[in-house]
Amino acid sequence: MEFKHKSVLLEETIEALDIKSDGIYVDGTLGGGGHAYEVCKHLSDRGRFVGIDQDADAIKAAGKRLEEFNDKVTIVRNNYCNFRQVLNDLGINGVDGIVLDLGVSSYQLDTVERGFTYNYDTPLDMRMDQRQTLTARDIVNDYSEQELFRIIRDYGEDKFAKNIAKHICKARLEKPIETTFELNELIKAAIPAKMRATGGHPSKRTFQAIRIECNHELDVLKNSLDDMIDALNSGGRLCIITFHSLEDRIVKNIFKNKENPCTCPPEFPVCVCGKVSCGKSAFRKPVLPSEEELQFNSRSKSAKLRVFEKY
Repeated sequence: MEFKHKSVLLEETIEALDIKSDGIYVDGTLGGGGHAYEVCKHLSDRGRFVGIDQDADAIKAAGKRLEEFNDKVTIVRNNYCNFRQVLNDLGINGVDGIVLDLGVSSYQLDTVERGFTYNYDTPLDMRMDQRQTLTARDIVNDYSEQELFRIIRDYGEDKFAKNIAKHICKARLEKPIETTFELNELIKAAIPAKMRATGGHPSKRTFQAIRIECNHELDVLKNSLDDMIDALNSGGRLCIITFHSLEDRIVKNIFKNKENPCTCPPEFPVCVCGKVSCGKSAFRKPVLPSEEELQFNSRSKSAKLRVFEKY
């Protein structure tokens, strides 16, 4: 299957990056190379692009897509949480722009055997990096009821988390839960019929929660942004596209703390903590998809773009 993915908020992201033709740019979630291709088109022979992704299929597809840009492009198979190490290995001290598109790619969702989707019956997997050992099957079968409740409640924001966790743990006493459809049936049984009639597929929130846990997505995001902002050159921009409130909240709060890091009590006449702002959010509110984009790409509907600019 070809690695296809419609890049969300593509024009808005390229515009927000404010690309310098001889600058250095990084995409920490390279995917099929959609954002990357547009960035590379703006670079001169002195410009440089680094693409990072942990998915072998993405690396292969993006490499093919970007091959026309030759030596300008370096592609590294890694997790963007190791961003600083990747730059050090390449001898890069500072960059002019960074892109993170935190959505699961269309390819990953549509490749049945990857186990990301609840629409097909397939073994539970959900690993973005297939070199890792932990899978969705392990989480569903090995986590305690309390741990399952916590991740479905916190990462899926599902009000039936307690009941879903209970149904999963009861069912697995008889036999391990192996496939997406087996999990679907348990989730369905745990949610009252009148509630299943609204709000989309009943498995959506639980699958999101398990995927986030499997790939440590929120921890990776939380632990990477300081390094990324530190690596920006003056005037450089970090553009992050999120797809649910948990990610967006993390990005919003870290950007806010970087813009206003002072911890002095408000009654102090002058700052004594010595923490100074290193930049600001480029836009007061997140950038949302246009009506046109929402029409041709339904997966963009929950997307938000936030941009931080380094002083």
